[in-house]
Amino acid sequence: MSGNGIGYGEQGGEVAPELAQEAAPTTAPSVPAAFGLFSSDTKKNEDLKQMLESSKDSAKLDAMKRIVGMIAKGKNASELFPAVVKNVASKNIEIKKLVYVYLMRYAEEQQDLALLSISTFQRALKDPNQLIRASALRVLSSIRVPIIVPIMMLAIKEASSDLSPYVRKNAAHAIQKLYSLDPEQKEMLIEVIEKLLRDRSTLVAGSVVMAFEEVCPDRIDLIHKNYRKLCNLLVDVEEWGQVVIIHMLTRYARTQFVSPWKTDEDVGDEYNENNFYESDEEQKEKDRKVKKTYTMDPDHRLLLRNTKPLLQSRNAAVVMAVAQLYWHLAPKSEAGIISKSLVRLLRSNREVQYIVLQNIATMSIQRKGMFEPYLKSFYVRSTDPTMIKTLKLEIMTNLANEANISTLLREFQTYVKSQDKQFAAATIQAIGRCATNISEVTDTCLNGLVCLLSNRDEIVVAESVVVIKKLLQTQPAHHGEIIKHMAKLLDNITVPVARASILWLIGEYCERVPKIAPDVLRKTAKSFTNEDDLVKLQILNLGAKLYLTNSKQTKLLTQYVLNLGKYDQSYDIRDRTRFIRQLIVPNEKSGALSKYAKKIFLAQKPAPLLESPFKDRDHFQLGTLSHTLNSRATGYLELSDWPEVAPDPAVRNVEVAESAKEWTAILSKTKKEKPTEKFYSESEEEEEDSASTSATESESGSESEKERKEESSSNESSESSSSTGVSSDSESEESTEKKTSGAAEESDSEDIKKKAKEISKSRSTFSSSDTESSSSEESSSNSKSESDSNNDSDTEKSRNATSSKKGEKTVQGRKAPNKQDVFLLDLDDFYPVTTPVAVPAAAILSPSLTADLEGLSLSGSPVIDVTTQVFVPTKMHEMLHRMTGKGLSAHYQFSRQPCIFGDRMVSVQVTLTNTSDQKIENIHIGEKKLPPGMRMHEFNPIECLEPERSVTVSMGIDFCDSTQTASFQLCTKDDHFNVNIQPPVGELLLPVTMSEKDFKKEQGMLTGMNETSATIDVAPQNSTSRVITERLMKAANLGVVPSGQDKIHRFAAKTVHSGSLMLVTVELKESSTAQLIINTEKTVIGSVLLRELKPVLSQG
Repeated sequence: MSGNGIGYGEQGGEVAPELAQEAAPTTAPSVPAAFGLFSSDTKKNEDLKQMLESSKDSAKLDAMKRIVGMIAKGKNASELFPAVVKNVASKNIEIKKLVYVYLMRYAEEQQDLALLSISTFQRALKDPNQLIRASALRVLSSIRVPIIVPIMMLAIKEASSDLSPYVRKNAAHAIQKLYSLDPEQKEMLIEVIEKLLRDRSTLVAGSVVMAFEEVCPDRIDLIHKNYRKLCNLLVDVEEWGQVVIIHMLTRYARTQFVSPWKTDEDVGDEYNENNFYESDEEQKEKDRKVKKTYTMDPDHRLLLRNTKPLLQSRNAAVVMAVAQLYWHLAPKSEAGIISKSLVRLLRSNREVQYIVLQNIATMSIQRKGMFEPYLKSFYVRSTDPTMIKTLKLEIMTNLANEANISTLLREFQTYVKSQDKQFAAATIQAIGRCATNISEVTDTCLNGLVCLLSNRDEIVVAESVVVIKKLLQTQPAHHGEIIKHMAKLLDNITVPVARASILWLIGEYCERVPKIAPDVLRKTAKSFTNEDDLVKLQILNLGAKLYLTNSKQTKLLTQYVLNLGKYDQSYDIRDRTRFIRQLIVPNEKSGALSKYAKKIFLAQKPAPLLESPFKDRDHFQLGTLSHTLNSRATGYLELSDWPEVAPDPAVRNVEVAESAKEWTAILSKTKKEKPTEKFYSESEEEEEDSASTSATESESGSESEKERKEESSSNESSESSSSTGVSSDSESEESTEKKTSGAAEESDSEDIKKKAKEISKSRSTFSSSDTESSSSEESSSNSKSESDSNNDSDTEKSRNATSSKKGEKTVQGRKAPNKQDVFLLDLDDFYPVTTPVAVPAAAILSPSLTADLEGLSLSGSPVIDVTTQVFVPTKMHEMLHRMTGKGLSAHYQFSRQPCIFGDRMVSVQVTLTNTSDQKIENIHIGEKKLPPGMRMHEFNPIECLEPERSVTVSMGIDFCDSTQTASFQLCTKDDHFNVNIQPPVGELLLPVTMSEKDFKKEQGMLTGMNETSATIDVAPQNSTSRVITERLMKAANLGVVPSGQDKIHRFAAKTVHSGSLMLVTVELKESSTAQLIINTEKTVIGSVLLRELKPVLSQG
């Protein structure tokens, strides 16, 4: 148990010398050598017995340490039980702890003696020391005698109410032991489980869920009220407890929520079946219905969000449990996040690799796309054991497609030469499966396998023959030459399976090789008596088929073979011989069946299906023993099918009963005003959001579309905040009350909103930010992952808000806000005002105002907001030279504006110039050659560009936080040119603003491998604050962070694609040097940025 370390950790230093003494030889010289071991043990144990009966506590403690040391080494110390059990009532706490450790090990073996000490154990259950109480309960539950069941039951009930969570944890463990001893106690044990499930301690949660799974896994109703609490506690529970809880919640979710998969497919079908003559109104109505098809339950989302951080766990079992949860519960579009974590586990030991690879093999059959980017991770290493090699081979075969098959076949060619013959044979089978599944390479694979027939290794040749036989069945008409080639090999091949395969092929297609087949029968008839049974059966079949098709040449040969088979030692051969003789050789006794002999023997056989052996494993839950064994194991609980209609979500709402009457009265009023279930209702929040956003003005159609995007992102953030706000049972009611008052404040603040428009026209919806801030204030016990997700949603809102502001007309006379201009409305959702003029962030948001806002912030999480760009680079990069482009030249620059085509895209402005004397028509983007994951939003085609004219267009490219080149074709009416866009690392960032305190907090979390630094020589003219800021802003799209120290300059940004923080610190030292530090999760980008920023400060 994990608890043992709590009580016995301090003894570790004293045990070692004793063990050394114990190991010393004590054999008497007079005793014969053969019996030395036994006599020394006896003598040593006599010493221990004397020490245990000593009146001195030090001698007893010394003896107990040595005995526990013996147990740890695996030696038998059961004969000391009477001497040890006498000391169970010792006053010395250290002796008592060790006695209980001993009794836990041997109480089950020495039940009679242990029963004598029952009264002592019962007294120990009242001991003031929690470790003694817990140990007494563990010993009591280890005495497996039915007569003490009532005593155990009483002890468990008392322990379940103990003040110590460690004792309550042991009570949960004892429940399982008592249930296995006396299943009739089930009902009483369920009451204790129900009580312990309400426990708020993370120490108890895993153990009680394990007891629930053992005793009453079908009592789902016990989980309803504790579901949200378990989801929120999950991150802080011990690792093995997390595994048990995740598996239980997976089963629970499959019974309580509707499937997120089927509706995805339905939506696709709905869109595909558009009627050509359908009116716009009908189409809109259909779209509305499709959107209403599926909405994920907030509790379903809560489970997915709270388990996601555990994919980073150091425990492989936890990662595997989360992976199976996402596989069985998450929408297919979200399940892909588990692939990276599972691939990470492949660096573990071979046992972990084996289990993980088995699960990946099952997943890769159904959803290839999840693991295709990690194909190289499954390449076989020479040090891998055969079982790992075979599984990796299986996964690569599953992932094979037209794009990567050439790479895989090259890899397979190397594997065939492996010294591991079992693996080489498996590789040949994999080549056969690839040939069957991908028709483009069938001939290539077949030719390669034919080449392997000349291999020196018999096993390789034999496996090749078997695979070729299966492939030839798909198209035998084209491969007569291969059959002839294989017939020639019959003399040299000795492996029975291969010989049988060749004979079957020749017999099946004997009409295609009429000259060779009789000769093969003649040769095999000679060696019939020495052949393996498998080969003999095929010789008989070959003779029968030739008798029916070419009886002139083979009649006598077949009769000879049948006579040999008639007297064979194997009864299978004798039976087959009698059967064939009656069927093909007509005589008086042969019945009507002999007329159809030819149809029976030469019937068209279906080609065999080469399928993955993991195809039928998907009906077992991933990560279970049953899945690993591909057989139902004892105690396996099947996942139920998704319900057609979700059960009532109100069963998971918890009503809190507080001791104070006044508080109860307030709660009851709140319930009357607004029911608890509405706290989780998405529709209510959508109504609030739509009501608050309806006041926002729009000046054009494109702006209203952007506002719709903004509204949907705020809906998502309010939904996430509402579901994460339920960190504990009592807090849900407080959140409900706060939300009611927030709705009332909303209606009172209409006048304030109108005034606020002078500062900022487009603003995020007040209702969602109000809900978010109130719920984040209440949910103080939420995990870090939840606050991260809220930050992400805030960032999305701010990006959308910035993009919508971009399209508005400039308001003349707009003033920068000072303290008097900050209204209550702005406190929850404060963003710096963006204007078309490039103004430094410090001018907009002074340090003093930031400090004030930091104090007034209603949210506990750091305020990190995307700000406006400070410096827009004027440098143009050449994309297409006018000579290469036949008069068309193209240059591009990075505008550092939020991209209107997508939140994750970098905005690129392309200037196209016609330097020729003729107009250029239909300029557009053609074929794209983008790396995996990269996306591009093209500019609209330009119909005509007059001579000596230029036009500037905007593009959006999602570089996936990498400096890889985006390659594509720039086309005109007559030509197409290959062009590239490569981003400097500084353009993959969006500037953010934050307080110095938040900067230091985030920096403290991004240390170790997430930190890169360098010391640089700073040119004297570059040592002033203004110059450092200007130069760094020019090199990278960074935001200035206010700093209280003159020598330290701080900058912050977020990566455009993933939103990962990038923190840059320049600390000026003496003698014209400076330390440049970059903290970020994206270590590759961080090191590249460091390399680019170093010369910026050092050069003059």
